[in-house]
Amino acid sequence: MIDNKLLREQLNDVIRALSNKGFQFDTEKYQQLESQRRELQQQTENFQAKRNSIAKNIGIAKSQNQDCTELLEEAQLIGQQMGNLEQELKQHQQIMQDFLAKVPNTPHESTPVGTSEADNITLKSWGTIPTFDFDIKDHVTLTESSGQMDFHQASQLTCSRFVVLKNDIALLNRALANWMLNTHTTQFGYTEINTPVLANASSLYATGQLPKFKEDQFWTDDDKHLALIPTAEVTLTNLVRDQQLHPDNLPIKLCAHSLCFRKEAGSYGKDTRGILRMHQFEKVELVQIVHPEHSYEQLEQLTSHAEYLLEALELPYRRVALCGGDLGFSAAKTYDLEVWIPSQQCYREISSCSNTESFQARRLNAKVKLGKKSVHVHCLNGSGLAIGRTILAILENYQQKDGSVVVPEVLRKYMHGKTHILTS
Repeated sequence: MIDNKLLREQLNDVIRALSNKGFQFDTEKYQQLESQRRELQQQTENFQAKRNSIAKNIGIAKSQNQDCTELLEEAQLIGQQMGNLEQELKQHQQIMQDFLAKVPNTPHESTPVGTSEADNITLKSWGTIPTFDFDIKDHVTLTESSGQMDFHQASQLTCSRFVVLKNDIALLNRALANWMLNTHTTQFGYTEINTPVLANASSLYATGQLPKFKEDQFWTDDDKHLALIPTAEVTLTNLVRDQQLHPDNLPIKLCAHSLCFRKEAGSYGKDTRGILRMHQFEKVELVQIVHPEHSYEQLEQLTSHAEYLLEALELPYRRVALCGGDLGFSAAKTYDLEVWIPSQQCYREISSCSNTESFQARRLNAKVKLGKKSVHVHCLNGSGLAIGRTILAILENYQQKDGSVVVPEVLRKYMHGKTHILTS
């Protein structure tokens, strides 16, 4: 949630910042709502002052044994009027809340200016893009003959954009999840969490999925009205909802392996082939709840944790700073890590690491005590990593002429010692 105090004090600066995100702020509507709020607030304060004055006069009258019938009647009338006014103010505050809920976070000053992914800036590249002395195959073709990645059976079980993994590919999926969790918990100090994959509307609202992305979620039809989570970021971040945190306990570093669900209604072309963009997929998610003064240092750290995995797997990748126009709704700054996909001869996103600053924390009501005042914490999140896309990258980058695939060395102890998969 954007800070209304910031809007009141620095409206023009906020409007300019939001324009870098391609968002056109409705200034006229906001000023109308804010004017109404101030008027209702002033009326409420006037009535409170009048009620306090009458209460004082009643006290004086009673102490002097004077008749205070008229004062009591006036106090009762003012009480009724205040009740009506407070209800009107409450309704107006909800209208203001609904308006602000649709306003995205402002980009950090270091976020590149731009309108689309073409304006993103590559900050670094790592690894050597592999060369092959044979005709390479994409991950679908590599697994087709063995049936270890079965899209047909999955479509019979559910619908398109699902997959059944079998044998070595199912084992690789599990190996990656275990290795990633072990790495993040033992080397980088994250606490492993296992959360529900269904979340209520309040949780989705807190992390910014609602109201903007309501149609992207899979919802239950019962009266509980729950949604399948699009990422464990939702449930992990909500673990600090309505909490007053102690600065000595920050940063809080959490990770979870979970199923994720997204409708992905707008994807097309190459994205629909194979496991690049599915309705159901798996991720190891990283979340940090941090001191507001240190959040950009922590963003660098969190991103380096995801990069460590790619380097350990020896997969070529690059780090990209997203421009304002390509930035997510809740993010102030985002780094995308993009892995090399040989069949497409390009880099594709495998992790997105973001600092939402206080945007999510304001919705969460998550604060930290600093001296005599409480301020909102900063919330970070990132994929460490998307498991399906990691499988895709391993299959294609490690493929051999005979159709087998070399298992990256760091995964072999999680793969029963296997050095190759998809062997005939």
